[in-house]
Amino acid sequence: MKFSLSIAMNPLDQLGELARAAEEAGFASIVLPDSLFYSEQVSADYPYTPDGSRFWTADTPWVDPLVATASMGAVTERIEFYTSVLKLGSRNPVLLARQVNSVAALTGGRFGLGLGVGWSPEEFEWCGAPYEKRGKRVDEAIDAMRLILDGGMVEYHGEFFDFDKLQMSPTPPKRVPFYIGGHTEVALRRAARVADGWSSAMMKLDDLRTTIARLKELLAERGRENDPFEYQAVCIDRFGLDGYREQAEVGVTDIITMPWVFEGVGFEAEVGPKLDAIRKFGAEVIAKFGE
Repeated sequence: MKFSLSIAMNPLDQLGELARAAEEAGFASIVLPDSLFYSEQVSADYPYTPDGSRFWTADTPWVDPLVATASMGAVTERIEFYTSVLKLGSRNPVLLARQVNSVAALTGGRFGLGLGVGWSPEEFEWCGAPYEKRGKRVDEAIDAMRLILDGGMVEYHGEFFDFDKLQMSPTPPKRVPFYIGGHTEVALRRAARVADGWSSAMMKLDDLRTTIARLKELLAERGRENDPFEYQAVCIDRFGLDGYREQAEVGVTDIITMPWVFEGVGFEAEVGPKLDAIRKFGAEVIAKFGE
């Protein structure tokens, strides 16, 4: 089992200290969310809350996840980083591949790319990307990025993206893993087709059990049942050693958490109590999980 620290919505001047503390406490990864902007009005429901409302405000800090990775990577040595998830639908895959290639190289290969389609029509429209056929467009973008990031002279010719032979250098020291987010059947099929893992939003254990079982079916259909595959989860109803072991039993391989929440410490709090919570989690959970 891996444990990963989410740094979502924390003050930017705390990120370096949080990353160093997580590395020292035994966390495997830092998890970075993505939000391009907060539109005053939005013409679609947010898919991961019961009433479709956004759980953050216009003032919530959302640093670019690739920039944040470069910053935290410079003050750490071992801990890895991945996005959960970056909204690919509103981005150009060639430009994004350039950024990912760079941050993966700068961190010594400590970066994984969690990808989602995106849900806000405004993000698509105002970034110059079509909202229609967004799923097919994302599928092409993933395939094009995989070619570019794997190195060498490559070309891609699709309906939405088309380029002749090109190469980006330097090549990261190891392959950049792709993780796919989303709970729909389409998203799960996408993960089974192209990904090295799946990343959940907030889910209950029973829903995780069902989703992971379905993913394993889809992987088997593609002959991938023996391939390494990560199941990254934000479980909202199982905590503590016993709860994390229950998550492992349903197939979770990477638990995403914020230890300070269990100590009643808010996002806007000073960094000290958060560091204490990270160290406590490392000593009382990570160090004891396998016992």
